[in-house]
Amino acid sequence: MKKRKLRLSPARLIALGFFVVILVGALLLTLPFASKDGSSNFLDALFTSTSATCVTGLVVRDTFTGWTTFGQIVILLLIQLGGLGFMTVITLISFAIGKRVGLYDRKVLMQSAGNFSLSGIGDLIRRIVPFAFVFEFAGAVLLAIRFVPDFGWGKGIYFSVFHSISAFCNAGFDLMGGRAPFSSLTAYVDDPLVILTICALIIVGGLGFLVWHDLARNKFHWKRYQLHTKIVLTTTAVLILGGWLLFFVFERNASMAGMSGSERLLAALFQSVTPRTAGFNTVDMAALSEPGNLLTDIFMLIGGSPGSTAGGIKTTTVAVLILSAISSACGRTRVNAFRYSIDRDTIRQACSILTIYLTMALLAILAICAIEPVTLKESMFEVSSAIGTVGLSMGITPTLGIASRIIIILLMYAGRIGGLTFVLLFSERRTEPPVDRPNGKILLG
Repeated sequence: MKKRKLRLSPARLIALGFFVVILVGALLLTLPFASKDGSSNFLDALFTSTSATCVTGLVVRDTFTGWTTFGQIVILLLIQLGGLGFMTVITLISFAIGKRVGLYDRKVLMQSAGNFSLSGIGDLIRRIVPFAFVFEFAGAVLLAIRFVPDFGWGKGIYFSVFHSISAFCNAGFDLMGGRAPFSSLTAYVDDPLVILTICALIIVGGLGFLVWHDLARNKFHWKRYQLHTKIVLTTTAVLILGGWLLFFVFERNASMAGMSGSERLLAALFQSVTPRTAGFNTVDMAALSEPGNLLTDIFMLIGGSPGSTAGGIKTTTVAVLILSAISSACGRTRVNAFRYSIDRDTIRQACSILTIYLTMALLAILAICAIEPVTLKESMFEVSSAIGTVGLSMGITPTLGIASRIIIILLMYAGRIGGLTFVLLFSERRTEPPVDRPNGKILLG
């Protein structure tokens, strides 16, 4: 008898792949020459590897002062692999050696890259890496204009490449610890070249592979764009512009106090972009005003767009939920957007994703508050940053105990593979019996 070939579901294969990459990265970071003090324990290495692979940016030790050049390169490779998706890299290698990609592999790729159908997935995958490298190279060139004079040729180019990849992959890891540990980009808060370059890389990386493909194919013809692209671009623009204005107003007497008008404009723009979901900061996160802190939490939970290097609930999920709420309030039975009708399965899935994320976040906040001597605001901020794969911190992550670090690790992992995918790992899909049960009445509101 022939043995049945074990086939994991696409969700489980993606989750397993990320787990293997994280584990390998953790083992490499435990090597004595990976850390500058030569004594990286496994939990620190696992936390850092998870943060890098899940393109989060939360750290328990400063990347520059805590890790050697070898350790930093391992982190950078994990960021690149995690940002593009390990299945994308494996598939490109298969294409290069002439191996045929089968139907099962295409299904996995479709879920990993955020494509709607199997058709055209090969063409999409072939475009992802060249497109990413073009933007990362352009970002590195622009950053080198500032970093080379600041740090010298060798270090300046290295810093430029590292921060360009970290920004495009929405990771938030930085090497500015030489100025001051955990300082991120605070030294460049008033530098338009650095701020605008990093912002552009974050935004482009967070749009999603499918949006890139649509834009490249249809150029500037708005009417030809898919509904997905229109919703992503519209929601992203509203969040950035709305956040820019609100942060400019909220933080004038808090984290941006003492800045000139132009400096505050740059700082507010960066603060609007970075929570979705990059993790760099140019102002002290602990100094944020109460409304600014809450707005940052919301932006971190929303995150970027599907099939991108970003995490979070995703822009399309939020857009569908808002459109559904408006439609319900107006007494309409259909949810419409840009002359299209959104099907009920999509709305139901959006509700599921929001519920799953909020449930995981609330349970984690309660657990960390119970375990650690931290405030609710601090716990909420770190949890939102972890599950949204952002990386912003109020400075409490390095002080967390073992149990809390494990909770943060699980949140980063769940945030990268997606909340719905994370739950499906532990449940088997079963075919529902063809039986219609009687409808029951429930009062809502």
